[in-house]
Amino acid sequence: MIVILLGPPGAGKGTQAQRLKENYGLMHLSTGDILRQEIAKGTELGLKAKEVMDAGGLVPDEYVIKMIEDKINQPDYKAGVILDGFPRTTQQAITLDEMLEQYNKKIDAVIEIKVDDEQLIKRISGRYSCAECGVCYNKYFKKPAEEGICDVCGSTEFKHRSDDNEETVKKRLEAYYKETMPIIPYYVGKSILKTVDGMRDIDEVSAEINSLLEKK
Repeated sequence: MIVILLGPPGAGKGTQAQRLKENYGLMHLSTGDILRQEIAKGTELGLKAKEVMDAGGLVPDEYVIKMIEDKINQPDYKAGVILDGFPRTTQQAITLDEMLEQYNKKIDAVIEIKVDDEQLIKRISGRYSCAECGVCYNKYFKKPAEEGICDVCGSTEFKHRSDDNEETVKKRLEAYYKETMPIIPYYVGKSILKTVDGMRDIDEVSAEINSLLEKK
C-alpha cells in the first residue's frame, strides 16, 4: 500500500505517519529525511542535491523521484510506504504516478489533514522542548506540570527552534496554499483523496485514518 499524507506544516502528518508505521508496518518516507540521508552517505544523488542546495536552489524533481524509486524497491518497503512532504506540486504528482506505473504500483490513498491557520500557528510557534531529554511541550496546549521544570527529567533548560515563530509559520502556510493545494483536484479526479479533520484529538484523527485505510 502506498499512502500520501497531505496537510500544512503543523497538521500532524509526522505523528500520524509514525502511527501508521506501527499499525500497518508501512515505512515512513519523508523527502527531507531522504535528502539528508543521501547527503550524509555521500551518494551520487546526495552530492548532486547538496551542490544544488548549497547554491540556494531547489533540488530537481528528478533527483527526489529517483531517491523515492530506490527506496520503494528495497525489501523493507515491501509492505508499503507513507509519503510525507512529496509530492508538493501537480507536476510532481504526475511524475510520481508515471514512475510507480513502471513497477505496477499506484497510490492507494491520499489523506488530507485539515487544520485551521490560527491553530497551526499556535501549534508551531508555541512548541519547545527540554534541552536535556528532548520531550516536547507547547506554551498553548502542553505546558510542564510545574512551570519551568521538565516533567520527565526535571531539567530547567528548554530550547525553541528559531524558525518556529509566527512570521515564519505564516510564510510556510502561504507557500503550502500556493504550491501544494492545487494538487488536491488532481487526486479528487483520481477518486483517492480523503479529508480528515485535524482539529480533533490525535487518537480520533488516527482512528478515522485507520478506518479509511482499512476500507482499501
